Amino acid sequence: MTETETYIGTGRRKCAVARVRIKPGKGEVVINGKPMDELFTRQTHQNAILLPLRIVGMEKQFDVWARINGGGLSGWADALKLGIARALEQCDPGLRHSLKVEGCLRRDPREKERKKYGQKRARKKFQFSKR
Repeated sequence: MTETETYIGTGRRKCAVARVRIKPGKGEVVINGKPMDELFTRQTHQNAILLPLRIVGMEKQFDVWARINGGGLSGWADALKLGIARALEQCDPGLRHSLKVEGCLRRDPREKERKKYGQKRARKKFQFSKR
């Protein structure tokens, strides 16, 4: 691992896609050109994003730069988590086991169910009238 080396990871969740680059640095997290604190105000989202770095104990050793599109804030946070974990695995394959045990390398497969015709939403029906 040299000072100029950059590691890339892609994370997805719901409709969100995060393209993540990590490189050795001071621990700054920049998402779509803005600091993480400005974009994610909830502490739970911030904790989810930094979880892979905390697991391997490299929170202040890498700068994270990410571009995200699609979805909402919760999808963004989980997509970032997966992207960072994949980039860390690319950096050091020995970290794979600890990241996998904590569930950081698993893509959450849940997606929004489509609306069906003759219904109000995916599962909700219109009120039935017998007479």
